[in-house]
Amino acid sequence: MSRKLAQTTVNKFKKKLLAEQKQLEDLLKRHQEERERIRLSEASAERSPDPTSADGGSMAFELEKELTLDENTKHLLTQIEHALVLIKKKKYGNCESCGSPIPVARLEALPYSTNCKDCAALIDS
Repeated sequence: MSRKLAQTTVNKFKKKLLAEQKQLEDLLKRHQEERERIRLSEASAERSPDPTSADGGSMAFELEKELTLDENTKHLLTQIEHALVLIKKKKYGNCESCGSPIPVARLEALPYSTNCKDCAALIDS
């Protein structure tokens, strides 16, 4: 039925997840600091173009894009944190939907994956 991942394999994925978690947290922090820096400099004429102008529209688009990227990053962080909880509970590596083992190749590509490919496809559709 389901096989248990070797502890060395689990440790390898845990290390990978923790590194990715740190990288994403740092990215969010840099984005937040950059937005704060821009907000504080908005009083200058060059940073505060008329919102109806091309420059104003472009700045609004860039801000919206950054916020969307941040939301995607936060979602990925949630998935990573969930995978780390599963490691702690010794349930990592098996599909949460059907219980089948998640292939190591899938975990290599998506270490935060908690569903096998088939169940993930059903969830996404």
